[in-house]
Amino acid sequence: MTSELATSELENVVAAASTGTSPIRIVLTIVFIVICVVLSALVLMQEGKTQGLGTIAGAADTYWGKNKGRSAEGVMVKLTRILAILFLLLAVVLNLTKF
Repeated sequence: MTSELATSELENVVAAASTGTSPIRIVLTIVFIVICVVLSALVLMQEGKTQGLGTIAGAADTYWGKNKGRSAEGVMVKLTRILAILFLLLAVVLNLTKF
């Protein structure tokens, strides 16, 4: 009984492997999932843009306002942009039918 079950499981694995999914597609799907998780975490870690609205009167020239691109927040914004672009590109590539 167990050998029949193992044989049917093996047949299911072989049938799933023969569907034509290429190894590069599997790797790209895994990379896509990792990008999705990291992008979600980065967006949740960032501060809201409404925090700086009180400095419209000209007090925006603070140290943090001038050096925001070099701070941790600036790095997270840049990384979010890069990951968002990769997310969109991989979404398009993974939806191609001749791949």
